[in-house]
Amino acid sequence: MRSLIDILDFSVKELDDLMATALDIIAHPAMYSQSCRGKKLATLFYEPSTRTRLSFEAAMYELGGEVLGFSEPNSSSAAKGESIADTARMLSCYADIIAMRHPKDGAPLVASMNASVPVINAGDGGHNHPTQTLTDLLTILREKGRLTDLTIGCCGDLKYGRTVHSLINAMSRYSGIRFVLISPDELRIPDYVREGILEKGNIPYEETDDLEASISGLDILYMTRIQRERFTDIEEYERLKNSYILTPEKLRNAKSDMSILHPLPRVNEISTAVDKDPRAAYFRQALNGKFIRMALILRLLMLAEEDPENEQRIPDEGVLINKLRCGNPRCISTVEQELDQIFLAPQGLNGSCRCLYCETEKSVRNGE
Repeated sequence: MRSLIDILDFSVKELDDLMATALDIIAHPAMYSQSCRGKKLATLFYEPSTRTRLSFEAAMYELGGEVLGFSEPNSSSAAKGESIADTARMLSCYADIIAMRHPKDGAPLVASMNASVPVINAGDGGHNHPTQTLTDLLTILREKGRLTDLTIGCCGDLKYGRTVHSLINAMSRYSGIRFVLISPDELRIPDYVREGILEKGNIPYEETDDLEASISGLDILYMTRIQRERFTDIEEYERLKNSYILTPEKLRNAKSDMSILHPLPRVNEISTAVDKDPRAAYFRQALNGKFIRMALILRLLMLAEEDPENEQRIPDEGVLINKLRCGNPRCISTVEQELDQIFLAPQGLNGSCRCLYCETEKSVRNGE
């Protein structure tokens, strides 16, 4: 079934169509109030969430649908050891569409490979968060009036920040986009984003650890928190957690029309004094999340009804199954029961391979 696992699952035209629908929902909410009557959304949240889970629920309710699911794994059969694949098959019997958040990279992909209803990735580990990216795109469009010719600064945890990875993936397909990547060395953007997206696409970018020196040239400042839950070394987290704190003083050299975004929750990386600044768009951004998720739910349910055979498939070329093992401890393939280890390997067992689930790369030579 057609799902949204990665932001690249949708073409630029499909993204633009989704945002057009969201704008129409904003303008004419009554027209959509019964669009999902008789439909059910299952929310499977294996790690804590406030905005994402509640915005999905609010979106479905405002479309006239119903919601079922769980907000923590201990209240589900996951506590008994049920696999993601079995949970997805089971929930397909009860719901018309699934929204899933999981701490392991690639878990929603596994769900989509086993569910018979659309699956929406609501965040998988430090990997991807495509519906947050849809929220970001709609916010940028509403704040700036365009999605082209922008300099975007991404600041904070760029290593584990799945929202940043998805945003770079999406915005790199629009013209005139330039990125300034602001982070400590320990939290720099992963190689698969730097090399596989920015450099491969010839997208202009620079890396720096100096926010104040970079802020004057930005059209968008995308702040992120240092995520304690992604660190295995708590001492490293304590050392890095206060790396960047945005204050009114640091905004003095910023453009008067720069927009400040943040996926939330914030800890202390944006001072509450910044909230009064008209450039602070993060609470408007949270509201936009409801509207774009309404548009997404409508789109996927429509595709499911129009063409039940409209599936997302693994690429046919350069696929290795159970010949390698992923070395990423955060990958779902390390814990999911009897899950095939699948690598995309254009050059077979003599080149660079990429795990289908988490996109971790490994080089192999002659099968070793």
